[in-house]
Amino acid sequence: MAFPQAALTLIGDTSKPHRLTLRPRRPSDADALFLTMADPDMMRWWSRAPFEYVEDLREYFANDDQSNWRSWAIVRTGEELAIGFVAAGQKREGVSEIGYLLAREAQGHGYAREAVTMLIDQLFVEGQRRIFADTDPDNQPSIALLTRLGFTLEGRLRAEWQTHIGVRDSLIYGLLAEEWSSRTAG
Repeated sequence: MAFPQAALTLIGDTSKPHRLTLRPRRPSDADALFLTMADPDMMRWWSRAPFEYVEDLREYFANDDQSNWRSWAIVRTGEELAIGFVAAGQKREGVSEIGYLLAREAQGHGYAREAVTMLIDQLFVEGQRRIFADTDPDNQPSIALLTRLGFTLEGRLRAEWQTHIGVRDSLIYGLLAEEWSSRTAG
């Protein structure tokens, strides 16, 4: 099943203005996100090393079209400059994996929670029954975000990833559509 790569807006509470918009990520977003994705601290928990050249990051963003992943730039409403991105990859019918990254200077404002909430809403509206995230056991900010959003720790995959910082375990956090709908209804 192919899903459209359109801009996303917050589903649900429309009584207040939205701080964020998610638009399809483009290669030119590499210019705004390069400092973040070249930073060893910011890329520590990724399965790949930090980028050395902005051209490589542009190519990485351009290759979205060749995968089963869709990616959206996180932008403040009314602006074009990417402050991060969210992504979703359909793993099988009804099941999607998510990922996200927020620039250091944009952290601490609740943007990651808002953007990931928008992505979750969209995926469940599209008919997904389960969403999961794969995170490093030492990535406490990601674990805290997933927990706040209602994800459940489902398991630990030992020695799952060979990364630039060595072989790492992976924690799998999952969220079912009915859990999200009961959470957002309450």
